Amino acid sequence: MARRSTPEVNAGSMADIAFLLLIFFLVTTTIEKDKGIARQLPPDEPPTETPPIIKQKNLFIVNVNREDLLLVEEQLMEVKNLRQAAIDFLDNGGASSGTAEYCNFCKGKKDPASSDNPGKAVISVQNDRLTSYAMYITVQNELVAAYNFLRNRESQRMFGWKFTEIKNSISVGDIDDTEAEKYKPKLEEIQKMYPLLLSEAEPKKSGS
Repeated sequence: MARRSTPEVNAGSMADIAFLLLIFFLVTTTIEKDKGIARQLPPDEPPTETPPIIKQKNLFIVNVNREDLLLVEEQLMEVKNLRQAAIDFLDNGGASSGTAEYCNFCKGKKDPASSDNPGKAVISVQNDRLTSYAMYITVQNELVAAYNFLRNRESQRMFGWKFTEIKNSISVGDIDDTEAEKYKPKLEEIQKMYPLLLSEAEPKKSGS
């Protein structure tokens, strides 16, 4: 009896289906982007230069412990309240009228026990070595958002546009170089009004 040959399977259609599935997943899959903080490091200072003396009232201290609890000015605080607390500190304008440190654009409470002006106000952040990265990012974002709120407020008042919108449009190329040069002096003016004085202390060892 003649042996029957095994019929071949046409794999051509399977290859087409696999290719179509690959295209489908490439088109529909969202690739998660890395998250981080864009921050420009300050230039190196000469080793002989004496560090500036900061008044205690011009220092806003933020601590995050190993359990991700937030301590602001030695008081427990929820993260959702951090941004407004930072805004109140930066925009306080506590220097007396007529002095060199007086802030004529600040809209805060002008509490003499708090910061004199935004150029003197320093926010100091210290984390525990076991602070979660998510909490670290959240705290940083809230503090930077406080600066952006004040910068947007002043740029809107002075020029009719928001600082962050124009800066972002320039960075992604939505505004050409010629137009960007016109914005540059105004952006720098706003940055001088509310400079980003955000200091990071060395993380504490857990349990210290």
